[in-house]
Parts: sequence; structure tokens; C-alpha cells
Amino acid sequence: MEQVPFTGGEKESLRVALDRHRDAVLWKLRGLDEESARRPMTPSGTSVLGLTKHLAAVEYSWFCETFGRETEPLPLDDDDPDADLRVEPDETIAGIVAFYGRARAASDRVIEELDLEDTGTAWHGATVSLRWVLIHLVEETARHAGHVDILRELIDGTVGDHDRAPA
Repeated sequence: MEQVPFTGGEKESLRVALDRHRDAVLWKLRGLDEESARRPMTPSGTSVLGLTKHLAAVEYSWFCETFGRETEPLPLDDDDPDADLRVEPDETIAGIVAFYGRARAASDRVIEELDLEDTGTAWHGATVSLRWVLIHLVEETARHAGHVDILRELIDGTVGDHDRAPA
């Protein structure tokens, strides 16, 4: 797992920090069967796979929609705030991981192409900089990676914040 550089530039450091949390979420999915990955583990219905789906949708939304880039159809619905957290019966681990991969790749292109000071318009109408979006997504992804960590421990006892096996 790549380390955040001790003396790296701001944009590089933020991107690597985001990647570390993204990778932790995917690691926590590895080895789970379909039933375990989608099993609601909290009274609100939170699941490992649902959180992964949510993170894919928010990456597309914050990086791509904010900065005027194309996205695929997103599971976001103003009338159903949990739509992006719910795993539908026809959705699979492979499908949601692929969705997250496409969201990550699209987000990474935005990060690469823009400067930290470049601005876009958030879904709620505020003007935000790429710097702010990167910080927000590091926070959002880290928060949910912690949730995923707890859910995985409840499912089968797997603990840790990243895969420590040699690459």
C-alpha cells in the first residue's frame, strides 16, 4: 500500500491519502460472499457493499458533476436519501466494485487535469475548489472505511486498516 509522502506536494499527498482509504474499503470486501457483503449490520441497514456503492456515487458526484464532467447514471434520489446505500437484488459485488473502479478512474482524471484552486459548483449550489473536494472526499472515504472495518469485524472477525500481506 502506497504511503502518503512525508514531503510530497499537497495535491499528491491528498490523492495518495484518498487512495489509501479507497483501497481499504475494497480490501474489506475481498473474500466476502454476496450474502455477507450485502447483509445489513446496523438497524439502519448499513452493509459493506452498500457503503462501497455510496462511495462510488459520491466520488462521481463530487468530482465529476461538480466540475462539469460526465458520469454514468447515479443511484442518487432526492426523494430517497438512502438509494445510494441500498444494494438492489440484481446488484453484485463484482458490479459494485466495477462501478467504484469507474468512479475512481473518472475522479482521478479530474484530479489530474485540474489545479487545487480550480472551482466548480456543488450539488447544493456552493462554489467549491478542487482542494475542498479532495479534503471532503478524504474525510468521507475515511469515515466510511472505518464503518466498513467495524462491519467486517462483525461479519467474520477480520480487522486492520489495510492489507499487510506483501504485494
